[in-house]
Amino acid sequence: MAASGKRIVVLLGHPDRDSFSGFLAETYAKAAEEAGHSVRRLFLGEMQFDPVLWHGYKVIQELEPDLQEAQATIRWADHLVVVYPNWWHTMPAILKGFFDRAWLPGFAFNFEKPSGRLIQRLAGKTARVIIVCGSHAPFLARWKYGDFTNEIARGILGFAGMQVRVTTFGPAERVGKERRQQWVARVRSLGRAGR
Repeated sequence: MAASGKRIVVLLGHPDRDSFSGFLAETYAKAAEEAGHSVRRLFLGEMQFDPVLWHGYKVIQELEPDLQEAQATIRWADHLVVVYPNWWHTMPAILKGFFDRAWLPGFAFNFEKPSGRLIQRLAGKTARVIIVCGSHAPFLARWKYGDFTNEIARGILGFAGMQVRVTTFGPAERVGKERRQQWVARVRSLGRAGR
């Protein structure tokens, strides 16, 4: 690995690796590896865990080994890349379930008692979120339905202290081959740069 290389985790939030989101995630990972970064991959669709937080935070729900390993992998990383499709103006349920289960006090954050001060456990890390919009261009989706990036950028990753940048592509269902190739080139460029 090059001296300037980053430790990068690429997390695919689409349950199916054989998808356009999966293709973009792998494009980023391969470009990053070719540029000398150290890359680890997390495929949520292939992990074994219950995505439902059955009792909220009232009862401790033991983490499955795959979630424990995912937490350790994210701790290892300098940079987290999350790739997923925009379904019903939000992330797929498996990705939301991952954050519900894994983004816990002691890992992602803590509240200091009695002051209530937020301690951001993942501060110092950066993140790139890549969202694929199916039927709407991203600007049109925002105009019609509001900011669909706020939940992950500010409410999840940013809440834990990560510095987050978001890249959106769409409408994936109606775009031509040349435009898709431009998106792939953009993702490849981000991967090489580790951004």
